[in-house]
Amino acid sequence: MIRFEQISKTYLIGQQQVHALNQVGGVINQGEMVALCGPSGSGKSTLLNILGLLDMDYLGSIELSGVAYPKEALSAAKMRRNLLGFVFQKFNLIPVMTAWENVAYPLMLNGYSLADQKSKALEILDKVGLKEFADHRPDNLSGGQQQRVAIARALVHEPQMVIADEPTASLDSHTASVVIELMKSLGHEFGTTFIVATHDPRMAVQCDRSIDLLDGTINKEPMKWAS
Repeated sequence: MIRFEQISKTYLIGQQQVHALNQVGGVINQGEMVALCGPSGSGKSTLLNILGLLDMDYLGSIELSGVAYPKEALSAAKMRRNLLGFVFQKFNLIPVMTAWENVAYPLMLNGYSLADQKSKALEILDKVGLKEFADHRPDNLSGGQQQRVAIARALVHEPQMVIADEPTASLDSHTASVVIELMKSLGHEFGTTFIVATHDPRMAVQCDRSIDLLDGTINKEPMKWAS
């Protein structure tokens, strides 16, 4: 479970203060898939970055499974490496690495042996339907395949939570549906919490629920998505 309370974030642009978030709070349970929704400038990307420990310059408190988020860089890096996974809109795969090497990268950072890295990478690639493409480099994979590799990479070290930033924005409708269902089913299988920032109604309606932001606060009249 992740609990965040009174999260506030202010940017200084020139001489003007911009309040990106204003005392935002909530609870997301283990294994939930939650969409962060709202128009551009609503604060969802800022909140996603804070929850993903990519931005530590904020006010408020956050706990993941009862452990407080650190404010010191080395401790934050360790927590990201061990407890969090990330999926990005542009996949962010390393071009010179094969699919299994990309998936194994978090395991390498965590000190796993090469044999364990490959074994675990192949196991999770099998779950996303790409074991036969394990030796392919990203430029030999379709966009949907690359995103499935990215999902495998995010889950290979069994994190408590995955942060996903617009994961379907670059995909066609059919591929997006496959990726959404894959994220949801694997999240439930592993008991992993997914927090997804999205403009995509295909993504939002498939999540367990949404947190809707407007002008840096929780919107009391959430967006209505067509199912």
